[in-house]
Amino acid sequence: MQTTSHAHVVRKVRGEATSDGAGVKLTRVIGGPALPALDPFLLLDEFGTEQAEDYIAGFPSHPHRGFETVTYMLDGRMRHKDNHGNEGLLVPGSVQWMTAGRGLVHSEMPEQQEGRMRGFQLWVNLPSKDKMIDPRYQEFDAARIPAVQPASGVTVKAIAGEVDDGRGGSVRGPIVQPATDPLYLDITLDADAGWGYALPEGHNAFAYVFEGEVALGEGDDARPLGSHEMGVLGGGGMLDLRAGEAGARLILVAGRPLREPVARHGPFVMNTREELMQAFVDFQEGRF
Repeated sequence: MQTTSHAHVVRKVRGEATSDGAGVKLTRVIGGPALPALDPFLLLDEFGTEQAEDYIAGFPSHPHRGFETVTYMLDGRMRHKDNHGNEGLLVPGSVQWMTAGRGLVHSEMPEQQEGRMRGFQLWVNLPSKDKMIDPRYQEFDAARIPAVQPASGVTVKAIAGEVDDGRGGSVRGPIVQPATDPLYLDITLDADAGWGYALPEGHNAFAYVFEGEVALGEGDDARPLGSHEMGVLGGGGMLDLRAGEAGARLILVAGRPLREPVARHGPFVMNTREELMQAFVDFQEGRF
């Protein structure tokens, strides 16, 4: 009889307070000294404040090459513009998956003067064969992100990847990226609610709790994660979740590792130092 192995938290990470752009205050969970990367993920920032002075200056024009940025808005409004003529507005519940490819210059600016601004930005590496492709966008408003209740007291929004709908079927998030085959779920658990999810085989995965407390793992291997804590997952395919007495909300993210060399500096992520230096030259000479 075959038994299912269960995933557990192999490492806990608490994000560090920092600022980026023109002084936007945020918490850096991946991309800092504690966890520089988790292949294929290069960075995870959580931003969340009701103080306009913490976000109002936004992220003025800046370049990217060689990777993808994923912005998921929970609260607030952020306008995106780039030097290729693309423009869009991120509102609560919407997501933008931007493939920078060979390069672009863009800005991300708040479109509000007061109120709460909250969300996540994730950076996902591109394989060497795709680093110089044309930039592109996948943008979806909240109505296009499927939400299901796969178990009692559990609601899951599928941004990327597949999840059971609790009625014998399944839904799939709208984001598609064959290279890393990503999973990105926003999970809400009522008080003491539990749920199990089969993680994609061979992927690196993490869970990040942003409200309440969740125990991850089975039996004696279960470890609690509090608000603003990440658990790097390993050890098996089935992940068991159980919320604390106040309920919880978390993101569950996984991706196929690329296992390629990384040459990274600031807004550019390439495979070699020479490619990295060329990115700076191309940007300075206006070839983005």
